[in-house]
Amino acid sequence: MQLSDFIENSMEAILQAWENYARSVETDLPKQDSVGLRDHAEKILRTAALDMRTAQTGYQQAEKAQGRGPRSSSDTAAETHAVARLVAGFSMDQMVSEYRALRASVLSLWLTHGSHAESHYVQDMIRFNEAIDQALAESVAAYGTAVESTRKMVLAVLGHDLRSPLGAILMAGDLIQRQQSLDEKGKVLANQVCTSARRANVMINDLLDLARCNLGTGIPVNLQRANLNTICRAVVDELRTGYPQATILLDEQARITGQFDPDRIAQVFSNLIGNALRHGDATAPIKVKVANVEGAARVSVQNSGEPIPAEVMPFIFRPEGRYSSYSSGERGSAAGLGLGLFIASEIVASHGGRIDVESSKEAGTTFEVILLGSAG
Repeated sequence: MQLSDFIENSMEAILQAWENYARSVETDLPKQDSVGLRDHAEKILRTAALDMRTAQTGYQQAEKAQGRGPRSSSDTAAETHAVARLVAGFSMDQMVSEYRALRASVLSLWLTHGSHAESHYVQDMIRFNEAIDQALAESVAAYGTAVESTRKMVLAVLGHDLRSPLGAILMAGDLIQRQQSLDEKGKVLANQVCTSARRANVMINDLLDLARCNLGTGIPVNLQRANLNTICRAVVDELRTGYPQATILLDEQARITGQFDPDRIAQVFSNLIGNALRHGDATAPIKVKVANVEGAARVSVQNSGEPIPAEVMPFIFRPEGRYSSYSSGERGSAAGLGLGLFIASEIVASHGGRIDVESSKEAGTTFEVILLGSAG
């Protein structure tokens, strides 16, 4: 009997073997009933049997061996099964193990069924393995996509929901600080609570911005006519207050007015100048320049100190491989750069611009915001 016919005729025995294996998988969620454990297995097997009966070329066979076989629909049973297993608490390794068990169950049942001296024996096994590999590839891809989508959504919801309790903490801390009867120790503690809450709020805002980018909506900007010099000057004044020991030199070579989101652009400047202050040479000045070059607004931030290594330059604006992974040991002038730079680059991109970076031991590190068509 050909293997495709055996699968059709022995479906119940194969499904029972699938169910027995699935029942042995330990998860944190309650055990499922028989219907849940057999989830989509029959359709996966019937799809495999149909595929085995379908003629194919050598090229098609090579593609299927890599899990790139033709798809009959946008949502295959293997893909739907993967999402169902994720919801049921199966890890990806456990789901992959199901396919190993299914492969072993089918072949062992078939081998004990009778003689296999027929000429189609080897070809049947090859075609079956191709079909299972295709289903496995579809399941793995769907599982990974579902995990990533869930992660992004959880990140967005978490960031959003944390803002309310943090706002309450800040409000309570401010009220405590205003109490006339508060002693010196109480003032210090209340100030520490407020400072920590503000830092956490900045992190949450960064997470929300990251979530927006991950979900494909991008970082929203509210464009309005604004003066770039005024925005930059306000950020520099604020950071001079926060870092009184540092020297920040502002060189305004041009007066630039255009369509900007003042809050978002201020966020970009604060990130770049703040990074220069934290990670540059503390004895050297930070140089901020506002210029108009060939109709483009250019705001550069330059600091001295150890340069950013050339091998990590391509990753400094990427959240998945950000520079902070390099700087876990706080090495060098740019240690700790990461999510803030990614968000800054996304904000500038939303304005139709980009951020360039150059870094060397002789010239230091310079980040330059380029806003095309915004100078005026």
